Amino acid sequence: MKVLHLLFFFAPVWLLAQTPDTYPVHPDAQPQEGTPKGEVLKFTFETSRIFPGTWREYWVYVPAQYQPSQPACVYVNQDGVQWQAPVVFDNLIHKKEMPVTIGIFVMHGRVKAANADAALDRFNRSYEYDGLGDNYARFLLEELLPDVETKKTTDGRAIRLSHKGNDRAIGGSSSGAVCAFTAAWERPDAFSRVFSTIGTYVGLRGADRDHTLIRKFEPKPLRIFLQDGANDLNIYGGDWWMANQTMERALTFAGYDVQHIWGESGHNGKHGTAIFPDAMRYLWKGWPEPIKTGASKNQMLTDILVPNEGWQLVGEGYRLSAGLSANAKGDIFFEDGTAAKRWKIDPDGKLTRVDQTNEKITSITGGGKGNGRVVDNRGNSYVTSPSPKANERSNVWLIRPDGKKVVVDTGLILASGVALSPDQTLLYVADKRSHWVYSFSIEPDGTLANKQKYYWLHSPDTADDAGADGIKTDRDGRLYVASRLGIQVCDQAGRVNAILPTPNGKVSDICFGGANFDILYATCGENVYKRKLNVKGANAWEKPNKPVAPKL
Repeated sequence: MKVLHLLFFFAPVWLLAQTPDTYPVHPDAQPQEGTPKGEVLKFTFETSRIFPGTWREYWVYVPAQYQPSQPACVYVNQDGVQWQAPVVFDNLIHKKEMPVTIGIFVMHGRVKAANADAALDRFNRSYEYDGLGDNYARFLLEELLPDVETKKTTDGRAIRLSHKGNDRAIGGSSSGAVCAFTAAWERPDAFSRVFSTIGTYVGLRGADRDHTLIRKFEPKPLRIFLQDGANDLNIYGGDWWMANQTMERALTFAGYDVQHIWGESGHNGKHGTAIFPDAMRYLWKGWPEPIKTGASKNQMLTDILVPNEGWQLVGEGYRLSAGLSANAKGDIFFEDGTAAKRWKIDPDGKLTRVDQTNEKITSITGGGKGNGRVVDNRGNSYVTSPSPKANERSNVWLIRPDGKKVVVDTGLILASGVALSPDQTLLYVADKRSHWVYSFSIEPDGTLANKQKYYWLHSPDTADDAGADGIKTDRDGRLYVASRLGIQVCDQAGRVNAILPTPNGKVSDICFGGANFDILYATCGENVYKRKLNVKGANAWEKPNKPVAPKL
């Protein structure tokens, strides 16, 4: 079945000339003669491991047309049943303007007080809804939706939900809208369609950063519908009306499939209820065709990415005991600690085991002992290592060609990746336990000067640091940083311009390889991936080159 739709770009006639917060009932939000009626079931859930101790209610709408022989599409809504959704779904499913969809309407969790007469429950709404990160998405995918699939309708039909992201939508209002967007942002493979009304994209628990990350991240396959009103909240956390417009502009800039309707209403669900049927038509338009990733206007993404070239799996199931390294041929090397093996990836992508006694590697960048290592074209090695003494900071070592070792910096919390600028006049050192990459000037004798916290990295809400690990530069002077958010790509002025997520959400080290050093390799948990880019890695053994100056 392919869903047809009538996409609106302006408010429908029946919405015009209304006073603020006064909207007529949408025709599709009223029972219509001849339309089969679904049923709504009510349940409770109180065995969460992700939000321990919480109790919540949820409702499941099952359309009359649903048959368990075919898993149904899914719509998840926060804050319970809203928008006259069961009636709207009855009408739109009957008219084939949305697929057969099971609605799941979830309340936020609460930790009940031992004595309700003497103490309040702990209300988890802001923590679950306003918080960033993947906790709520995991709660849905690992706990609540599996619980739904243990239930049956009153006539005994088993409830089967589609597990395809293209078949699942999520929505909500206010903090529930932020929650819906965050779940889809973190897991676009699980939720691809978002309904957001009076969204709380302000500074309560970090959602005011969403619009910045949207502009920097490589686009994700999402479709979003936004609503807000000019009389929405303007309080200590921010201005809801302006924040929603900022979100819409960021999504448009980043190439997302986004639609919006603005009104005059305040912080309530009246306008959202009035436009909900049309929003559902928009979100499900064209189904089952998958939602495609759009083209971002981010210039750095345009410059470094090769169209239609994504990540490719090189190998999986390793215990990666050392970082990636490359030689002058473009071969990539890594070690599997579980099997005590060293592997080589040649420029053609062939993966073979190598004997360390027979395969001598010269002019290595990356890898090595310590946390990170780089060798310049004069034979000087720079190695980062933690202090052997507890509660002391990390060291950066200079190992001269004659083997003499000198500590050239101390004081970073946990020095990790290290890289040279393409002209080899600057050394960059990542601090894994902060959100900084430091820049040092390299003196003629190889020692360091002019230490500065230079590259400012984004940190996820789930951590107190960026987790910067392996770092590399390209010949144009960009710095690539393996971090908790993915590979953050910085300009020479120290600013993150772009972020490349990895297929499994993990990355610890990166290295350029291949015949032209235009393939970026990444260790991601137990897997190794590669991706062809429109850049060339800067190799320390080559003659230094001076990049073009950055735009300041």
